[in-house]
Amino acid sequence: MTVIEHLEELRRVLIISLIAWGIATVIGFAVSQPVLGILVGPVHKVIGNQKLIYPGPIDAFLLFFKIGIFTGFVLSSPVIFWQVWTFVAPGLHRNERRFAIGFVTSAVLLFALGIGFAFFAMPIALRFLTGIGSSELTYLPFADKYINFILILVAIFGVTFELPLAMTMLGLAGIVSARFLSRNRFKFWLGIFTGANMVTPGIDPFTPTLLTLPLIILFEASILVIRALRR
Repeated sequence: MTVIEHLEELRRVLIISLIAWGIATVIGFAVSQPVLGILVGPVHKVIGNQKLIYPGPIDAFLLFFKIGIFTGFVLSSPVIFWQVWTFVAPGLHRNERRFAIGFVTSAVLLFALGIGFAFFAMPIALRFLTGIGSSELTYLPFADKYINFILILVAIFGVTFELPLAMTMLGLAGIVSARFLSRNRFKFWLGIFTGANMVTPGIDPFTPTLLTLPLIILFEASILVIRALRR
């Protein structure tokens, strides 16, 4: 494919992905109330049943709209991942294109696994962050700040959990090999740890550590997958 053809294909992928995201956002906004109940679950484990507050009359609407956009992205992720596959598949060999269903399924499952792990890590980070200070201080969560924090965290965990899939695709394309990854694993471990500290929104040591450990495990799993697929 020429450069122009690649750009046209990229435009097609982006248009379809944005349309799917837009449609899913409408659904996400409709279910934003129960989704909010899920999002506040981690903070309720720390502060009990205390309600989150918002200062302005329009803030609640903006909050639900934000949740709808994020929920729409999650709901449209299978379509987006499929479009990503159609963009990268022409660069693979014919026998490697049979992994289409496996690619999309793995991408969705890893994304969901990352989101689930974020909800596991969130209470740990909150307990550490809100436990800093004296007994004279009380954590009073503002809805917008908390939701921004958890949505960023969930997005980071969901996207970074795609690491083994990205590595596998690079392996299938012949850009990296299982031997190269295994020989340089400690460099990659250091890069994962550094990246986790850069992208996590807190200053606590627990959140990036909780992100680093599963990513290292997934990185090692990608080496085994690449080795198996390249035989």
